[in-house]
Parts: sequence; structure tokens; C-alpha cells
Amino acid sequence: MTKLVGVGLLVGAVALAPAAMAQRMEARGVSKTEIVLGMHTDLSGPAATYGVSSSNAVKMRFDEVNAAGGVHGRKIRLVVEDTQYQVPRAVQAGTKLINRDRIFAMVAPLGTPMNNALFKDQFEAGVPNLFPLSAARSMYEPFHRLKFYGAASYVDQVRAGINYFVSKKGKKALCAMYQDTDFGKEVLDGVQLQAEKMRIKLVETTTHKPTDQDFTAPITKLKAAGCDLVVLGTIVRDSIVPYATARKIGWTDVDFLGSAATYDLFVAAAQGGVTEGLHAMGLTDMPYRDTLSPAAQTWFDRYKDRFNAEPNIGAVYGHVAADLTAVGLEKAGADLTLDSFVKGMESIKGYRDIFNGPEASFGPDKHQGANSSFLAVVKGGRWTRLTDPLSF
Repeated sequence: MTKLVGVGLLVGAVALAPAAMAQRMEARGVSKTEIVLGMHTDLSGPAATYGVSSSNAVKMRFDEVNAAGGVHGRKIRLVVEDTQYQVPRAVQAGTKLINRDRIFAMVAPLGTPMNNALFKDQFEAGVPNLFPLSAARSMYEPFHRLKFYGAASYVDQVRAGINYFVSKKGKKALCAMYQDTDFGKEVLDGVQLQAEKMRIKLVETTTHKPTDQDFTAPITKLKAAGCDLVVLGTIVRDSIVPYATARKIGWTDVDFLGSAATYDLFVAAAQGGVTEGLHAMGLTDMPYRDTLSPAAQTWFDRYKDRFNAEPNIGAVYGHVAADLTAVGLEKAGADLTLDSFVKGMESIKGYRDIFNGPEASFGPDKHQGANSSFLAVVKGGRWTRLTDPLSF
């Protein structure tokens, strides 16, 4: 009897083995008909102009992929969670996406400190981080097979901008005003590195919280220091208010330079033209319909019809992130696994978006697709490009 039971258990184990092996081989978030992707972003906090527009564009691009039959017969399902641009909420949202929704990959997640806080658990679970809305070096350094980023870092953006202002405009008294966050400190690192390289003095620095609204004290401090170039580690509201404050108190013999985080449609179009003359580094064309390519104009119209709003630069970043993800999934082949996807991403060469962005290429030891940005200035309530792409 004991022998019969043993044989029965053995037969049962053998019969179950193929099913068990198939379950182990199947990638998380992937079935025969579906790929589950996640996105943590700011839908209701200080960076919501980026989060709402980027998540809209990601949804729209994936819906287009699905309408065309999906990727190798699988439809993409996107799960979006609001972080309100707060690290604790990002950790909570990321944990849900990774453990409950069992996403295959994270697409266009917003915020430097939010991404940094999730990397350890995310990568331990085998979840790639794809084209975050953050240009911090930690989005691609140190090298990790699950990190993919498409453009120049904040550090290299502001270094290129400072180099332009010092070499072309004769600036000598460099200052920095930045958020007391991982993002702001990235910008400060770029300022310090370029000041050291060009042997110019970093005269003064000020910090603030992302939610601060009164910048009279820090602007007064920078003016008293005699700054002639202030580099901003700011996003939207904390770019507009300090610059407007400086102009309001009559401080006009100074230039302000932001990173790509300042290069935002709402910054340029601030009420009363208070940001006229503000500079920032850009990565792609701003989505003003009359200046876009025909393909981008068609995209613009689809976005406006669907969401009853014109797309912001965040929508551009979201579209490019989703499009690159779709390209990687296509190149991974029908047998989608983590390994095949990474190889698919690494095989992308010479990718060009529809917004005149830099050409992006990846490889087994290269997960930063491009490294150039350009200088832009607010003129007549719109961003205008001043330079060709600058690399550093």
C-alpha cells in the first residue's frame, strides 16, 4: 500500500511538472493575451502638469498599439498610480504595482527621489525602469541591466548651459537656487562640476522645498551676492515665482538658467509674461502646433481631441517613453521574457522621435540613449530655441 501511494505521488508530480515549469518560465505581468505595465507619477501635486500630460500620452500611445493588434498578439494594460510628488506615496504606489499588480515593467515614472526610493525593491523583483521623467544620473548610473534612459542628464544639461553663458556671454558670478531634493542636488552637482572645470566661483546657493511659495528671501540673498547667472534646480511653480520675484524687485542684470525640468509650456505662458527672458535647457521641441512636424501635428490633434486639452512637454516625454517601450517589446519577439526584452531594448539603434529629439541608440553596455540638449529662452510667452544641440 505504501509503495502504491509513493508511485501515485510520483506520477502526480511528473504530471504536474510541465505546468509548474510553464508557470516558472512565464514572465511576471505577461500572459498569452496581455502585458501589464505600471506608472507611478504625480497627478495631483506640484509636478502634476508633467504627470497628467505624460500619463495621458502613455495611455494614448499604448491604446494605439492595442488598436493595431497589440505586440505579438498581446494587448498592453497600463496601471497608473498617483504619488502627489511625495516619496512615501511613491513607495506605496510602487509596492502595489510590483507586488499586487505584478507589472512587467515601469514606464515613464516621474521624479528623481521617487524613482530612487523604489529601485532596490523594483530590481530585486526583476521589473525594468523605462524612460523615467527624471534626468538624474541615477536613472542610468551605476549601470544596471534594468535601467533605460533616453536623454542628457540634469548634470550635463546645466554644464552645457553654463559653458554657453560663460564662454559666449562672459558670465563670472555663478549662483544656484535648487530644491532640497535628490533632483535639486543633481542640478547643484552640475553647477559645481562646471564651476570647477571653468575655474569660476560659485558665489552663493539657496535651497527650498518643492511646495514653497514665497521666494523673496532667497532672491534677495542671491541679488546681494552679486550673481550674474543663477542656475535653477526647479520644476514649474518654483521656476515661475522666483524669476517673477527677481524681476519685480528690479533685478534685471542677471540671467536665470533652468534644466529641462524648467522647460515647460506653463512656465513660458505664465500670466502677465512674468517669465519673459527666462532660459532653460530643452531635449525636444516644445509642442506648439504651428512649429511641429506633420506627424507631430497629427499626434497633437489626437491628444487634444481625446483629452480636451493641448499637450504639454510632459506629453511629449510620455509619448516617446511609450513608443520606445513598444519598440523594445516588438524586438523582444513573441516569446516575451525579461531577458528577451532587455535584448530587444539593447538592439534599438538610431531611434528618432517625431518631436525633433536627439537620435537614441542602446547597447549591452549602453542604456543611456542620447546625451545632448539645447538652450531655449522665453520670448512672447513661448519657448524659442537659441542653439543647436549641445553635448557634454
